Amino acid sequence: MTAVTAEEAGERIDQLILLTDRLTRLVAEQAKAFESRRPQDAGAFVEETSRLANLYRHESARIRANRGLISAAPAPQRLRLRRATEAFDAVLARQARAVGAAKTVTEGLVRAIAEEVASQRQKGISYGSNGTQNRAAAATAITLNKRA
Repeated sequence: MTAVTAEEAGERIDQLILLTDRLTRLVAEQAKAFESRRPQDAGAFVEETSRLANLYRHESARIRANRGLISAAPAPQRLRLRRATEAFDAVLARQARAVGAAKTVTEGLVRAIAEEVASQRQKGISYGSNGTQNRAAAATAITLNKRA
């Protein structure tokens, strides 16, 4: 799906429902990847999710600006769109929780590694041949592989 092209309100809603359902499934798959502690698997969905999210944002803005684009559609059809949107909102909240949890775990790991590195460096202080204390090397940044 590259754009919502329907002129008639009912067709437009059908296309929006398809878009919303597809986006909901993609975001749910990403959330599942984070929940199963496999964030690398979420990367498979990034390109399509970004494209569809951009389209969704654009179409949502158009409808907010002109409710007439969908107001002529039958009430049951508008209700289906509302329900699809509610499901999408729920899966977005699920994804936010999963990403937040992954972020917390990652930050904790980085902090633990940095503390361990710092404690190991402090143990290395000794006295040199002239009786002065050898200073530990200055702290350096930890570089992480982007794919890790």
